[in-house]
Order: sequence, then C-alpha cells, then structure tokens
Amino acid sequence: MKSLMVKHDYILFDLDGTISKSADGIKYSLENAIKQMGKPVPDLSDYTLYIGPPLIDTFLNICHFSQEESLRGVEVYRDIYNTKGKFVNKAYDGIEELLKKIKADGKKIAVCSSKYELFAKEIIEILGLSQYFDAVCGSTLDGSRKDKKDLIPYALNSLGTSLEKDRENAVIIGDTYFDTKGAVQTGIDFVGANYGYGDIEQMKKEGGKVFADTPLEIYNLI
Repeated sequence: MKSLMVKHDYILFDLDGTISKSADGIKYSLENAIKQMGKPVPDLSDYTLYIGPPLIDTFLNICHFSQEESLRGVEVYRDIYNTKGKFVNKAYDGIEELLKKIKADGKKIAVCSSKYELFAKEIIEILGLSQYFDAVCGSTLDGSRKDKKDLIPYALNSLGTSLEKDRENAVIIGDTYFDTKGAVQTGIDFVGANYGYGDIEQMKKEGGKVFADTPLEIYNLI
C-alpha cells in the first residue's frame, strides 16, 4: 500500500547522528583541541557525552575547563574541525532517499543543529544534500543561539513561518535528549533517530515517544 504523504509541513533535522555519521571527525577534533590546550584528554569513547550538546558545554562539563578556557577550546576545536574534522562525514544509508520523498511531498526541510552554522552548511554540501534543504540552521560563534529551544524557532523563521503560527505543523528528528528536550520546550513533535549516537532511554525520559530504527522508517512517522 502506498505511504501517505508526510503530515507535517515543516521538517527539522538534527545533523550529527541523524543525517551524518560524524563521530570520528568530531572525536579527532576534540582530542586534538584538548591536547593543544595542554590538558589531559578524558575518556571520549562514549559519543553520547559530546555529540549533541553545544560545544562549549562539552569543554565545561566533560573537560572541566573554566569558562575562559572553554571559549578558547571552542576556537581551537573549530580551527581543527574546519581543516580536517568536517571532511570525515558520511550520510546515513537511506537519508537521501528520505529527503527526496519529503521534498516530493512539497514540504519545507531545514537542518536544525547545535553545530556552528557555517560548518553545518559546509557539511551538507560535502554530503551532497544541499538541494533538499530550504534552510541550514546552526549555532552562533558567541553562543547566543546554541540550545534547541532557541534553534527551533530560528529554523522555523528561516522556513518562512513561526513557532507561534505553525507549532502543530512542525517536527524535529534527532538522536539525543537535547533534541527531545528542545521539542518539548517549544511544543513541536519529535521523532527519535534510534540509529544515531544518543541513548533511547534518555530521550524517553525527556518525553520522547516515537522512534525510528532506520532513516527510511522516519517517513511514516512524520
């Protein structure tokens, strides 16, 4: 039986762990940034600790840097990521097919990521997926727009609507509880990407109820 058209009009995608397999590039950049700062490298084997949260929070909470050190760490990380880390990216199998189907339904699609916006745009280009997105939305250098509760309204504005106008017509797909939390805080729907780097139990604790084990499963859930 033919699938029904996507019911939401505005589809927001997290980037790392949802669209892109990016862990190796992020881990490489983070390890080398910490080393350049002359600090001991913590155990980075658990991707859920640092893929999803804003970058400055990783330096503050995982590396236990001071605020000043964390701001510097972000700068160092971005330099390394810009020259090496961002190229270590691969789209998940099925993502392009999913985006193509949503686009064919005439829906608006945006990236909604805590990653620095310029990097998010470059990664979408590297992955060859730019043609499917109406907007690529990310964080600012000064940290004023880094949490999903701030990024979601910004992404909707970038798609030509507003949270107040189209809250019920919007959904965010993400793989961590940061995405779930942002959806709950803004009142939009959420679909968990259970194939990503996050933890399903953490997403459930934040209010997540709908999950996809593969990118193509997402279509019938949105």
